[in-house]
Amino acid sequence: MERHEDEARQPRLRRRAQGELEAQVLAVLHGAPGPVNAAWVQERIGGDLAYTTVMTILTRLLAKNTVTRERAGRAFLWCSAADGAGLAALRMREVLDGERDRGAVLASFVTTLSPDDERMLRGLLRSPTDGA
Repeated sequence: MERHEDEARQPRLRRRAQGELEAQVLAVLHGAPGPVNAAWVQERIGGDLAYTTVMTILTRLLAKNTVTRERAGRAFLWCSAADGAGLAALRMREVLDGERDRGAVLASFVTTLSPDDERMLRGLLRSPTDGA
């Protein structure tokens, strides 16, 4: 019976929100002095995050083209492929991807923009994009 009481007193581990770990890894890479290995990333994130989890996240980010990697012996060195604005855009996209009614989310977002931000967004939507 005592064991059950001890378990009840221990705090439960908080489950990370969708995309939170990716955002943490990207932030660590963004602040890195250059290309770094996965162990370096793992150390900076802290906690009890497994090395394999860091590798999984890095591989997912590579598939999304948000990080790059280069071979260094038997390992890889990782780099953020996005600047601060790119990281913010990725976080916004992840929030949008997590919602069922994208149109409602976008409409709600647009209605909260300042007139200056709305003009800027309209201009960006009108301008041709690279590769279009």
